[in-house]
Amino acid sequence: MTGINWLGIWAVYRFELARFRRTLATSLLTPVITTSLYFVVFGSAIGGRINLVDGIPYAAFIVPGLMLLSMLTEGIGNASFGIYLPKWSGTIYELLSAPMSPVETVIAYVGAAATKSMILGLVIFVTAHLFVALPIAHPFYMVAFMALTAITFCLFGFVLGIWANSFEQLQIIPLLVITPLTFLGGTFYSISMLPAAWQKLALLNPIVYLISGFRWTFFGRGDVSIGWSLGVTGLFLLLCLGTVGWIFRTGWRLKS
Repeated sequence: MTGINWLGIWAVYRFELARFRRTLATSLLTPVITTSLYFVVFGSAIGGRINLVDGIPYAAFIVPGLMLLSMLTEGIGNASFGIYLPKWSGTIYELLSAPMSPVETVIAYVGAAATKSMILGLVIFVTAHLFVALPIAHPFYMVAFMALTAITFCLFGFVLGIWANSFEQLQIIPLLVITPLTFLGGTFYSISMLPAAWQKLALLNPIVYLISGFRWTFFGRGDVSIGWSLGVTGLFLLLCLGTVGWIFRTGWRLKS
């Protein structure tokens, strides 16, 4: 049994990160400006009317949601574009014929996208400290939950990149599904603020469990229990892994 081709993984991983380094200033400046605007609009304007949410200052309350909002959209975008570009340019055949297993290929592409997503999340986290005092009840779990979320949704983005047949299709799911679900998933509010019927409806949104779990790592409380948050996230991770495994076994849309 041969070992893992770490050299091949590192080569693809470094190539994917090179795109990020070439636009480093823009990639880091954009979330800083966006986060600042969110704090001006939501933290100041709305926060002045809503002092506390579940006993947490509103400006601090929205930080976990803001971090996940950016991490999900950027992670999916980076992972989907990273694997779609070889399909579009035709270099996917060189990748498939390279001495790298499907597992090694996924590690390289998803690892690079997850790294970029994590860096973005940390930049937003640092920026938030300029506006509000931000306690962290469980720092280890915060980093672990960030990594789990980044890997899961970068896997999802990897699947989208293989599914898409055009650059327009790359944008359909993130714009029409993921972003609305994130805004409706408790990014700027607690679902306990909703009427009872809407609370039950909100629990059908998987993003609620992500944001609630991540918020728990900051403040020790969330809309749902941390067990449910980890369970839903883990289930989605397994679903993405199963889908990626099926794609490489069948070659679906990889060679067409």
